[in-house]
Amino acid sequence: MLLTITYEGTNTQELGFLLHKNPERAQMFELSYGKAYVFYPEVSDERTTAALLLDIDPLDLARGKAGSKDGGLFDYVNDRPYASTSFMSTAIVRIFGTAMNGRCDKRQALADTPLKLTATIYSMKDNGDTELAKELFEPLGYEVKTERTKLDDSFPEWGISPYIDLTISGTVKLSELLNHIYVLIPVFDKQKHYYIAEDEIQKLLDHGEGWLAGHPYKEKITRRYFTARKSYARKALDILLSEEMTESETAGETDEAEIAEEKEKRSPLNTQRLETVRDAVLASGASSVIDLGCGECRLTSLLLNEQQIKRVTACDVSVSELEKAAQRLHLDRMQPYRKNKLTLMQASLTYRDKRFEGYDCACVVEVIEHIEPMRIPAFERSVFKFAAPKTVILTTPNREYNVNYERMEENALRHGDHRFEWTREEFRAWTEHICEKFGYSCEISGIGDSDETHGTPTQMGVFTKNG
Repeated sequence: MLLTITYEGTNTQELGFLLHKNPERAQMFELSYGKAYVFYPEVSDERTTAALLLDIDPLDLARGKAGSKDGGLFDYVNDRPYASTSFMSTAIVRIFGTAMNGRCDKRQALADTPLKLTATIYSMKDNGDTELAKELFEPLGYEVKTERTKLDDSFPEWGISPYIDLTISGTVKLSELLNHIYVLIPVFDKQKHYYIAEDEIQKLLDHGEGWLAGHPYKEKITRRYFTARKSYARKALDILLSEEMTESETAGETDEAEIAEEKEKRSPLNTQRLETVRDAVLASGASSVIDLGCGECRLTSLLLNEQQIKRVTACDVSVSELEKAAQRLHLDRMQPYRKNKLTLMQASLTYRDKRFEGYDCACVVEVIEHIEPMRIPAFERSVFKFAAPKTVILTTPNREYNVNYERMEENALRHGDHRFEWTREEFRAWTEHICEKFGYSCEISGIGDSDETHGTPTQMGVFTKNG
């Protein structure tokens, strides 16, 4: 197993200080399943590479010291000594633990600085899932490259290898790079070489702090990280989803509406809603999208991952929300091809703005209920008359469903900032008004668990411009 980390820039030999490993000599470390070596195949002022090589002893595995749990022939015939797996993750913690924590007494300023880094992990097993590496690393701002070979050039019918050499490049702190790799290697492998106990939940949260909660594929990452331990995955996801919640700006005691809103955001409903809207955008054939009332850009983040989407503008009236969005999207180190797609824009949805025009699709997700009813006609003209995209996708709460929130008072709204919430019939009447006045047709659907009497918690309208 081999991991290399390359630092390009000036005085790059200082990578040795950050890793706490001297570039002048190779070092060997005894592990329970073999040996690990750290060495520097290249060192210069402009470019320095550090390598971590694991030499796994197959006999140690077969004797049960690590990774030997299936018994029989598997103990002796497997890919564990060769493919980069959870063995590599544990070696990173053991050997580069101080660097993972971001500590470097001699060069602390450098440890706190994003650097131009490239990491290559050899022989990662993805079983032919060609999009997995991009799904995991591109949302973190990396440029991702993979190399794969045929199993045997002499026998093309055997197909391609289930292993890849993965290279990720970006401007990132070394501590962040190491934590990203530590968490995501087991996501490829889906098989830990050690017994997974409940304390593994805290390990995931600690090493995923600051980035995993905002990752668009956090559910997939968490499920695969824990493999068969579904209960651990659920616990970890509950915590991650709670970290996504925007803190309430209202002071005093939390009211029942806010409690209901928190329950909703802790549940998978928010994820279902965003993924449903994304799928509707793709189904419309849009290549340019404006996310109106984008908040912290969770929908925008999903859209940036789609090759079909060539241009995404995220718009919000709140400058502070846009600042949070820039941090959440890692705008300062986003890959150029993704960054070139994106525009962040401060604007109000109730005023005509020529910058809204020229998009194939506009998304208005859980926004309209925050607008004063007297301002709704201005919103309608701004979006449907002046911007007039081919497709408008709008979601809003279904007020009838609120009875399913146990602690909500009768006739209460889900959030303290909601100005109103529509029943299904009121929403249908409003969509018919829009279609008649502005020349659209509309298809209505629900999002979330359906109640026979009260429908789904979220209702969605997909408006399509006639002609």
